[in-house]
Amino acid sequence: MFFKKLTALSSRQANFRNALLWLSLGLAGGVLLWNGFMWSLDATGTTEFCISCHSMKAYVYEDYKQSIHYRNTKGIQASCADCHIPKPLFAKLVRKTIALNDLYHTMLGSLDTPEQFAAQKQQLAERVWNRMRASDSRECRSCHRLEQMDFEQQNAVASRQHQQAKQLQKTCIDCHQGVAHKLANVASNKHEAEENFSLE
Repeated sequence: MFFKKLTALSSRQANFRNALLWLSLGLAGGVLLWNGFMWSLDATGTTEFCISCHSMKAYVYEDYKQSIHYRNTKGIQASCADCHIPKPLFAKLVRKTIALNDLYHTMLGSLDTPEQFAAQKQQLAERVWNRMRASDSRECRSCHRLEQMDFEQQNAVASRQHQQAKQLQKTCIDCHQGVAHKLANVASNKHEAEENFSLE
């Protein structure tokens, strides 16, 4: 009788140890998978990764290098991710999923030549602008906030336009198209924001 109780107790302890072992292994595996997943999100959000495609490096990146977001008097630089990848996790996952289409077209060679890129540039830009409008220029606002702007320190044009934007509830991209990349259709009614935008 005593031997049976001892055996049952020993068996329960062994089962508990096994369960604890599997739970620990599961938690450790989960942590490793999660960290690997988060690392991959970060690794695919670097400027180096973005410009690893020929079309990005040859066309889009060259525009960006001429912009105030790349080089300015303050030494502040906005990377590709700062403007194009949301910080909230769910929005970031949605954007990364949509970006798979970019990889698909890179493999197809859809934008391999300057002529192919020029023919698609307006459409590609409008997609980005529409995403920015839909999020109320969320990525812009992670650095620039109308509520924090000192209108008196801005030049007259910028001050007037920012105050009007605040009153009319406009979003950044409504005025600042072309701030980091040359506009595709410079003859359009949309104006390039760098004319009125300054980090000074």
